[in-house]
Amino acid sequence: MTLQRVIDWYQRLTPESLAELPEIYHEQARFHDPFNDVSGHAAIAAVFRHMFENTGQPAFLVTDSQQTGATAWVSWVFSGRLRRRDFAIEGVTRLDFADDGRVIEHLDYWDASRLLAELPLVGRIVRLVRGRMRPNTGVR
Repeated sequence: MTLQRVIDWYQRLTPESLAELPEIYHEQARFHDPFNDVSGHAAIAAVFRHMFENTGQPAFLVTDSQQTGATAWVSWVFSGRLRRRDFAIEGVTRLDFADDGRVIEHLDYWDASRLLAELPLVGRIVRLVRGRMRPNTGVR
């Protein structure tokens, strides 16, 4: 398995291509992002199925990547539609590869408040907290 194979899979990810997940992820792989911390093929596939069920036109665009030994870093933009609004979120993923070349650990780093701000009720609270945390610079 190469890093490029993982990148290609993500950039063409569909509900149908989830069948290839065992080729990409080790059976004991851990997937961790701001909302999930799961292990194993079934649980990781469930995270992606949930994404497809709740996000319109989800897509990943990889903007940069680098690998040193068994660890890779991938910068990306995740875009789609949520509640009739388009969104795009930048993030970074650390991938650790097992001896067989499949991903054994997947750690996502991204600002979950960007997505939460799009939700009713919770979004209002997130926007309020953001506003209170921002210094008053007089410039917008």
